[in-house]
Amino acid sequence: MVTADLLSRARAGDGEAFRELAGPHRRELQVHCYRMLGSFADAEDAVQETMLAAWQGIGGFTEERASLRTWLYKIATNRCLNTRRAASRRPAREWDVSQFEPPVPTPRDEAVWLQPFPDALLEGAADVPSGPEARYEQTEAISLAFVTALQLLPPRQVAVLILRDVLGFHASEVAGMLEVTVQSVNSALKRARASLQRRQQPAAGHQPPPAAGSPAEDAVVAMFARAWESADLDALVALLTDDVFIAMPPEPFGYEGRELVARYCARQFAAGRRFDLVPARANGQPAFGAYLRGPAGIRHATAFYVLTLAGGRICGMTRFEASVLPWFGLPRSLPSR
Repeated sequence: MVTADLLSRARAGDGEAFRELAGPHRRELQVHCYRMLGSFADAEDAVQETMLAAWQGIGGFTEERASLRTWLYKIATNRCLNTRRAASRRPAREWDVSQFEPPVPTPRDEAVWLQPFPDALLEGAADVPSGPEARYEQTEAISLAFVTALQLLPPRQVAVLILRDVLGFHASEVAGMLEVTVQSVNSALKRARASLQRRQQPAAGHQPPPAAGSPAEDAVVAMFARAWESADLDALVALLTDDVFIAMPPEPFGYEGRELVARYCARQFAAGRRFDLVPARANGQPAFGAYLRGPAGIRHATAFYVLTLAGGRICGMTRFEASVLPWFGLPRSLPSR
């Protein structure tokens, strides 16, 4: 419950009182916006806009209508919906597939604006208890596969599914946030669940990933790092599932299947190119910053990889541009050893 004193002071223009009221919700709102938008940068902007709108509207807030947390989620959700609906959010870009050396990648039906989310920012947010009607664990609902699938749903369906199945808000609460009827919420949720289930079916045969930070996960990650840094293609391929895929946002292409992924990796190691990997974590998954060893000893960042595991194998790799490295506390280059 919001203390009457803090709320009174915030309404009177006390910024410190407002920060004390809204600050504890900031981290979970950032994760919420990321789930809706799939972009770390866009989520940060949405949270900033949410806090500004809340500060400007605190005078009209009353707990008789909704809790402060619900009110903040209403603002954040509608900010994200506006972003999702903006036709100019991501202008279309023509890609010349002929620029790629063999193997030529195939188009993938994924959001080109997808970005990784640092695990360091999940601390605290993942511990917020979900409502009684939630169907997903908080950690499961931040995985790259889940966030990617959300981006293909219509905006309102995304909002309803996250608010109902991830956060566990009641249908009546969601209807109030979106200013629609409960029937409309239930209908959107039904369609969203069906679409998500169809997309998740191809991975239904995979074993579940090992627990984060477990010896089983550590073993797979260590074998991958050794194979990649030593350019041991056979050892690398042995870690891959038959249907492994590599996605490469913002490029709407990817490589599917062990053979094509192996050829992609071989091309990375061509001409004696060798890399050093710096471990990180993104979206609850193991990740690495990749640094190319230069002739002068300095190692320059080339990419950021997030691994998707299935049991003791790797079923997916998502390659992001090196521009995301600062979000994970990683430098653009490493000094010579």
